[in-house]
Amino acid sequence: MHAQATTARARRTPTPFSETEVINGGREVIRTEAEALLKLVERLDAEFYRGAHLLHDLAGSLIVTGMGKAGIVGQKLAATFASTGTRAHFMHPAEAFHGDLGRVHRGDIVLVLSHSGETGEVVQLLPALRRMGVPLMAITASPENTLGRVADVTISLGDLNEACSLGLAPSTSTTAMLAVGDALALVVSRLKGFEAEDFAKFHPGGSLGLKLSAVEEHMRPMVNCRVAREDQTIRQVMVAATQPGRRSGAIMLTDADGKLTGVFTDSDLARLIEDRQDAALDRPIREVMTADPVSVHHESKMSGAVEQLVERKISELPVVDDDGCPVGMIDVTDVVGLLPDSSGEAKPTGAARVRIYPADEYAD
Repeated sequence: MHAQATTARARRTPTPFSETEVINGGREVIRTEAEALLKLVERLDAEFYRGAHLLHDLAGSLIVTGMGKAGIVGQKLAATFASTGTRAHFMHPAEAFHGDLGRVHRGDIVLVLSHSGETGEVVQLLPALRRMGVPLMAITASPENTLGRVADVTISLGDLNEACSLGLAPSTSTTAMLAVGDALALVVSRLKGFEAEDFAKFHPGGSLGLKLSAVEEHMRPMVNCRVAREDQTIRQVMVAATQPGRRSGAIMLTDADGKLTGVFTDSDLARLIEDRQDAALDRPIREVMTADPVSVHHESKMSGAVEQLVERKISELPVVDDDGCPVGMIDVTDVVGLLPDSSGEAKPTGAARVRIYPADEYAD
């Protein structure tokens, strides 16, 4: 009870700083780090060039290592390199002494992060890495510290003032390391000609992977679509194109060669009935179908398909092959997580509600 009361009183104790002082303190931290990054822009030199080309020609893996906060930055950088086309892994310097050095092989490059360049666990690791004959890259404060002198490529961060009021907690230095590492990863990715298609291979999950993946990976297959000939009557089509279970609201219509020529939706049928055009039910469906509908190629990206759904305000998008024959259908309910909300931002995957658009704008 005493401990709980003490905690409660501590929570009620007002801060000795005003709101303005707290906000200004936060701004000062960000300003300090931002100014350091701007100075770092001008510091990049031939060592960055050498490092980028060394990584471009990398035959094995990039092994990233660092201790403490630098190690946490290293884990992030290893993930960034891996996702942008450079095979990379993180190795904890302390664990390296107990077997993890087995991860390092000829053909690899080791990227070492240490602001001081004198971190004990890192410095002790350097002789072993040298004996293994792998190139060493360093991101550190100075080429004159122990790490900088041993490394084959040293990208120098220069003298940095930590944003911490005590000047002790790694803040500006880790921000600078992260920025340089990101710069290396993304420049090397560009040198390798890394494209959106390559990025999609490494990001198959979530809305990002869905946007970059091919339409054919997510379309409803023909077995789940309604397809009919354009010379059939509406009545014949509605009977023949019936599908058990969940169905798409659009019927894809084809000519004698199997090419897509039009679509007919449940909304189209409802309008005919509402307008009392019962006689139309026994006329060829091509007379009332939406001719030359918008479609998407099966190898195109999902991002383009979603743009069509949104721009045309349609609920279903036929998918065709090289010959213009239907091979599937993209339904808006299957990609609801990629549709933008009123602000233009994509909704999170799994959004509960979606507007089902009328099919009045299928045509080009």
